[in-house]
Amino acid sequence: MSTNLKRRNIPFSPPDMTEAEAEEVKQAILSGWITTGPRTKKLEKMVADYVGAQRAVCLNSATACMEMVLHLLGVGPGDEVIVPAYTYSATASVILHVGATPVFVDIQKKAPEMDYDKLADAITERTKVITPVDLGGIVADYDRVFAIVEAKKSLFKPKNDIQKLFGRIVVSADCAHSFGAVRHGKKAGAIADFSSFSFHAVKNFTTAEGGALSWNIPFGNEVVASQQHYCGSNVPFIEGETWTDFLYRLSQLFSLHGQNKDALAKTKLGAWEYDIIGPWYKCNMTDIMAAMGLMQFERYPSMLEKRRKYIERYDDALAPFGVVGLKHYGADFAGSGHLYIARFPGKSREDCNRIIEKMAERGVATNVHYKPLPMMTAYKAQGIDIKNYPNAYHFFENEVTLPLNTKMTEDDVDYVIECLIEVLKG
Repeated sequence: MSTNLKRRNIPFSPPDMTEAEAEEVKQAILSGWITTGPRTKKLEKMVADYVGAQRAVCLNSATACMEMVLHLLGVGPGDEVIVPAYTYSATASVILHVGATPVFVDIQKKAPEMDYDKLADAITERTKVITPVDLGGIVADYDRVFAIVEAKKSLFKPKNDIQKLFGRIVVSADCAHSFGAVRHGKKAGAIADFSSFSFHAVKNFTTAEGGALSWNIPFGNEVVASQQHYCGSNVPFIEGETWTDFLYRLSQLFSLHGQNKDALAKTKLGAWEYDIIGPWYKCNMTDIMAAMGLMQFERYPSMLEKRRKYIERYDDALAPFGVVGLKHYGADFAGSGHLYIARFPGKSREDCNRIIEKMAERGVATNVHYKPLPMMTAYKAQGIDIKNYPNAYHFFENEVTLPLNTKMTEDDVDYVIECLIEVLKG
């Protein structure tokens, strides 16, 4: 290591917590209400209002949110869901959880979005859902996705009432990285039919663990007709209920064992009795988690601005050394600035692993986003072969993710840049 650089320790993505979050968590604990309750309900409304969605429900992870969509739609055995080969396991594993088949599509040569021509070719009569991924917090091209869905409408074979109302393949976005991102004036969360956000500890906006599912569907404000029902759910019909209200109620049932009263409702005098509508799941958010999110909202705009400043600093300083970053900002879009995914053209995976090691020697934590799913044991066991996804492999081959978080100072960013330039100069 050069003696010109005074060593710093730069963690990759520590949670940005303040006394405000600690105090709100304390108040939640002292209130006596620590599971799903008033703070969770308040956070749900704030999320929906912030992204411009019809409704949002807070759950314990983005994984739970993505799986929830499949349950709401009645996706299961015999159905196919299309996902990019370049993503984290959660995008695909939830498909297997419900017994459906993940269909992987290669990414573009110079960007980690799905190759949309290959996406169109992958659609069959069994396709029920497409899950684009907003990698690094950059909103995918949903205009292109919806155009493909419309063009393939004749292939769609609905299995239940909600699928009939869509009359097409449903677009369920993996927005784990893109809370606060914008494209064409609309925020992630209101662009796709369904959108799943992660509030995990390493994300821009965090509740330690947790996530939120939002939706913006064409018939969301229509009243559920009495003859319509959710296929196989046994959920009682409520006169005058809209589809948005119904989906919210159904998501509560799915997240709380199928119990038709949550703990908050049962606190009313004499209201102990409940029913189990179905033998379902347990993935609710707690008020302790939601308390952190309520306080995060107060600082979130400034946190996004800080990330943008650091990304622009990285771009300006590293481009002359051949480092290629993703395009996070443009005239009609702005990412959430979640990850600084950097590529080193001409270098091998071994070369990039050495960069990671040399940066670690200087106290800088880096990462890789991602090793493509077809290279992972769980998906190779499904018969998926990376040879069929060359663009995904080549994107991974020379990728290193630099630290980018709002606990960093400008001096920290400069230190990362100086260290990387020193490593590249060898």
